[in-house]
Amino acid sequence: MKLHELEHADGARTPHYRKGRGIGSGNGKTAGKGHKGQNARTGGGVAPGFEGGQMPLYRRLPKFGFHNINRVDYANVNVEKLNCFEDGTIVTSALLKDRGLVRKEFDGLKILGGGKLTKKLSVQANKFSKSAKAAIESAGGLVEVI
Repeated sequence: MKLHELEHADGARTPHYRKGRGIGSGNGKTAGKGHKGQNARTGGGVAPGFEGGQMPLYRRLPKFGFHNINRVDYANVNVEKLNCFEDGTIVTSALLKDRGLVRKEFDGLKILGGGKLTKKLSVQANKFSKSAKAAIESAGGLVEVI
């Protein structure tokens, strides 16, 4: 199979329908809307979630949850992942993103102490765990809080 041979699945695309263009079109007069009623009118139909006047499900169920607008999300990286860099490298969030160790920067970068660090690196991040700080400094590296 080649790209130019790709086709939509059967039934995925329906042909365009010219509604209300005379009786000979097969879809004239009422234009496929049947006779009278709410759904035949312009702007007709009901709102999503409307249940015919019955108390809708979204109002029957209790409210729950909370979204903290002040929440700060950090991109987390364990120190063992930093072993891929050469000695003396200045590790920043941009460098980690380029290497694919961090997919998205979020609100900052936090270095965690998982694993062992064998390289002497200068690491710049917004936050460090105590174990990460100890691991970097014991390897002879520098810790810089941005």
